[in-house]
Amino acid sequence: MAYLAFTELAGGTDQQLPDAMIAPVEPRRAGFSALEWSVVAIARRDRLSTLRQPGRMSMAMGALFGGVRDPRLADPQLEALRRMAVLTWHRGYSVAPSEVAAFNAAGYSLDQYHALVGSCSARKLAARN
Repeated sequence: MAYLAFTELAGGTDQQLPDAMIAPVEPRRAGFSALEWSVVAIARRDRLSTLRQPGRMSMAMGALFGGVRDPRLADPQLEALRRMAVLTWHRGYSVAPSEVAAFNAAGYSLDQYHALVGSCSARKLAARN
């Protein structure tokens, strides 16, 4: 086994790295908070059509005959979770890779995606029995 003295590489001094060079590593969460789980539960009742931007005709009909609720959430991260939850409730693991990439870009990990799919699948299976 070899030993490397890093002080020799740094010119023989015992210098500490500046704080700016040390990036804090945040562990990725595998689960969700209570608020996030409530978004997943509420998304169970949403249709796939809630993921699309409402068209001009549906906006006019909503204004004419009474408002249709807009299920989109104001927080972009929670909206990304709602979007993935709606897709998961309807399609399971058959979600487009671009949707999973958008979910990851919103700050969620692949472990959280798998936890979401596992939870939705288990609830759907329990509802059948």
